[in-house]
Amino acid sequence: MTPPLRIGVIGAGWIATDHLSVLDKLGHEVVAVCDIDTDRAAKIAPESARVYEAWEKLLAHEELDAVWVATPPLLHRAPAVAAMERDLPVFLEKPIARTLDDARAIADAAERTGVVCAIGYQWHAAEALEQLREALGDEPVAYMWGVSIGPTAARPWFLERSEGGGNLLERGSHHLDLQRAVAGDVVSVQVAGASVLLAQSEIEPGDIEDAATMMLRFASGALGTVILAWTRQGQPRSYSLDVLAPAATLRIELDPTFTLTGQVGDDRIEKSMTVHPFERSVARFVEAVRAGSPGAVFCTPRDAIGTLATALACERSLLEGGRSVELSDILGD
Repeated sequence: MTPPLRIGVIGAGWIATDHLSVLDKLGHEVVAVCDIDTDRAAKIAPESARVYEAWEKLLAHEELDAVWVATPPLLHRAPAVAAMERDLPVFLEKPIARTLDDARAIADAAERTGVVCAIGYQWHAAEALEQLREALGDEPVAYMWGVSIGPTAARPWFLERSEGGGNLLERGSHHLDLQRAVAGDVVSVQVAGASVLLAQSEIEPGDIEDAATMMLRFASGALGTVILAWTRQGQPRSYSLDVLAPAATLRIELDPTFTLTGQVGDDRIEKSMTVHPFERSVARFVEAVRAGSPGAVFCTPRDAIGTLATALACERSLLEGGRSVELSDILGD
């Protein structure tokens, strides 16, 4: 039997709770939880785990095999880089960071140290994505449209664009990452946002939009769109990706079923998941840690920089009245 990993968790919000549940299911030991709100950390920590207010103390005092960083995006860089510099593998919640400078520092640290670092874009780990790419084969993708409509928690940093990037970065980047995984690099984007509030009509609103449409142009010649809406609690959810190619029409039904249906040539496709992508992404990270193989994770820091740059280009387009923005302008190429 392989011994369980000893894990420290930095950040104790709702997504950390999901990670603790999966880690427990997979038989790993969370020995410490850190949050600036120690009551919140204590609430989610396993009974035997120690609680810290400062992540620096957690890293200094605990003997760990890996670290989970689940803080708001603006606070990813410092704990992630510090952990890797201590030779500790890092599972870093998405997006990789709020800024490109922070994202590049994280990727540079991973590559400099050779430590395993995974970015938690769970849809990247969906079996349906692998099945779709296999079904497409050499078929060139012409058009994709993604739908991300549903409620989410109204966290303070999520409502402030400068802190969390709002809908485009926190929620929309899931679809940006997924479409990049299908069609490759994005070269330009164009975004329009709605002025009518949906979820925020019931709360003290922030400075973000509730609904937007993103249009993506890919280096491959493909076109993609993402329909993004944050709705009130209790409203129906819809998360999907449709892909068109000359001889293929395919659809991934995302959360909660993660199924692939459609047709390639004369062949009908119908496949379902065996393991939830969230659990699969964590399990793959653990495998990569044990094998000492940084490239084995589903989403590496360097790949996540491409998704962040696409989201930042979308943000610029939205704030500048929907003009087309080149990714080279964001990346500085």
